[in-house]
Formats: sequence, C-alpha cells, structure tokens
Amino acid sequence: MIILGSTGSIGVQALEVMARSPELSVVGLSCASQVGPLLEQAMAYGVDDVAVADSAAAESISALYPELGVRTGAGAAARLVREVEADLVLNAIVGFAGLEATLATLERGLPLALANKESLVSGGGLVAEIRRQNPVPILPVDSEHSALFQLLEGEERRAVRSLVLTASGGPFRGRSLDQLEDISPEEALAHPTWNMGAKITIDSATLMNKGLEVIEAHHLFGVDYDDIEVLIHPGSLVHSLVRLVDGALLAHLGHPDMRVPISHALHYPRRAEVAVPQLDLAEVGRLDFSRPDEEAFPALRLAREAGKAGEGATCVLNAANEVAVHAFLERRLPFLGIVRVVEEVLHQADKSPPQTYEQAVDLDLSARRLAENAVSRNGW
Repeated sequence: MIILGSTGSIGVQALEVMARSPELSVVGLSCASQVGPLLEQAMAYGVDDVAVADSAAAESISALYPELGVRTGAGAAARLVREVEADLVLNAIVGFAGLEATLATLERGLPLALANKESLVSGGGLVAEIRRQNPVPILPVDSEHSALFQLLEGEERRAVRSLVLTASGGPFRGRSLDQLEDISPEEALAHPTWNMGAKITIDSATLMNKGLEVIEAHHLFGVDYDDIEVLIHPGSLVHSLVRLVDGALLAHLGHPDMRVPISHALHYPRRAEVAVPQLDLAEVGRLDFSRPDEEAFPALRLAREAGKAGEGATCVLNAANEVAVHAFLERRLPFLGIVRVVEEVLHQADKSPPQTYEQAVDLDLSARRLAENAVSRNGW
C-alpha cells in the first residue's frame, strides 16, 4: 500500500497497524515537509519511493539517499500514486492538498482508504464522476464514517431513515458565545478525547470538523443533508448511529482509538486484532448525549448550509476555513474570527460547482485570497 501523509497522526498510526500485520506492507510514503521523519519511516520499512510536497525541504534527499525514488513539489503525492504499483492507497493528507491524490487513486482503479475528508468537501462531484465510470471502493477512515460504513453494510437504502454523527463537543462544550471571545490557540488545541493534528483539533473546537463530516457523509452514503443528524457525546464511545425506518437505532461503540478504523480500512473486508482495551459498558455506567449549540458554534450551521448550496459552496467553505484556522494558530485572528471569516467569504465568493480538478484549484485559490483579506478585517 501507499500511505500519503505518513508523518502525520493518521499516517504514523497506520504504520503501527501495518507493522503488527504480516499481510500488510508499504511501498510508498509521502509528507508535506517533514523530511526527517519520512526518511526514518522509509528506512525502517524498506520503502523505495517517496514524495515531498515542499521542494526546498526535499533538496538534500537525492544526494544523501540516491537509492530512493523521490518526487517533489506540487502534485508529488499524486505522481507517487500514478507511478508506484500498489493495491491500496491511504490518503491521510490534511486539507485541499489531498484532493489530487484522491482523484489519481480512483483514476487508477485502486481502493482508497480515505482520511482526507476535504477531498469530498471540495471535490465530491469530481469523485462521484470518476466512480460512475469506474466504481472504485472508498473505505472511510474517519471514526464516525467508518462506523457508519460498518453499520450500513447489508442494509437496504430504503430501510435507512437517517444517519447520526456524534461529536465530543471539543474543549469548549457548554460555553456560551461570550465565553469564547478570548480563546487562545493553546486552549483550543487541548482536545479532551482525541490526539489529532493542529488543524483538525481547531476544527473540532469550532465544530467545523463535524460540519465537514456532515458533507463527507452526504457524499459517501448518498444521504440528504436533512437526514444527517449531529449529537454531542462527550465520552466519544458511540462513534455513529443509524436510524432505521422500523424504529431501530443501530450504534457503533468502542474506545476512541484511531487505530481501530484505520485497521478496518486496511484489512477490509476482513478484521484484524488491534491492541486496544475492550469496552466495559458496566464500568462506563452511562452514555450522555445532547444537541449541539449552533448559536455558540455556528460553524456546523454554515457547513450544512454550504452543503445544501452545492459543491462550489463547500469548496469555498473549506478553503476559507483552512486560511482562517492557520491565521488563528498564528495569532492573527481571534477564535470567533474563524467562523466570521468563513461566513464572509461564503457571501462574497463565486460558488459555481467545479467541473474539473483545475476548476476546483482555481475556486480554492480564489476563496483563499478572499479569506486572507477577510482575516485582515477581522484580525486582532
């Protein structure tokens, strides 16, 4: 298999899962700029082909490791997918940057283990068009979507009333809008349940991550936005649920550990043992749920509205959010400014659905420019 984004949280855990399974091996790795960890992984797992998006960071690799096949620059991960023989691609790249590699994987007819939700948020229509011509399996790696994938197996579409995504609520669950005014990056990065990269952790704090997951679920499972619910579940033990037309409610439970959905995707359709503790419901005692507060956390509403507006709007939503989150982490934008920037850009931007990857890139870049201008107006 090929692991894209191998130096990030999902990529590192995927290599842990692979190392415990004699039936799995890795033939390609990619990163954005963390060349040192990438080379350590390549040496440890005998990988001959790598990709590094940051050309400057990769300058010394060929001289130091002439035996490695190195692809660098924009599109390096997609070239790795097109040029290296593999039977599965795990896309764990963060952000819009993962879209090209997703399309390349599907065009090659390879099964895709998808941890890059932005591929569907920014290019869901492009993905759907390739799959109409070439029905390639997409195996969700997000814990919620992996749970839904498993719950829906064997169920007829007409038997499903709605999908229910759960959210921990992040570190600020229960706070009012006024109490979120002076949040620092350090506070927002302190997620109570999951250990994730900085961008996804901030998205979880604003609930934008759950909004993006609603859009992802729409594309993965073909369910209308009005039939995708979100519940706050602080314990993160119930990963998703499915409501059936006969009144039954199916739930997927387990300790919050990303190695479980990663293993499911990498071994599918079989299951493999994962070194996680068994969930003891008697010890847990109770499971708590509540509805999200969309007044304090309007990102969820914005994402749902963008989804209903179409794929141009969701591409704009994602681009503006990536810029705003980056500005917040750099202390150029307050926490509440993230959603203000996204909403402003959604009002301003062209939201025509992209028909090609190049059009998606142009739309993404245009929205980013608008977002940078909006950051300057909403910044500290």
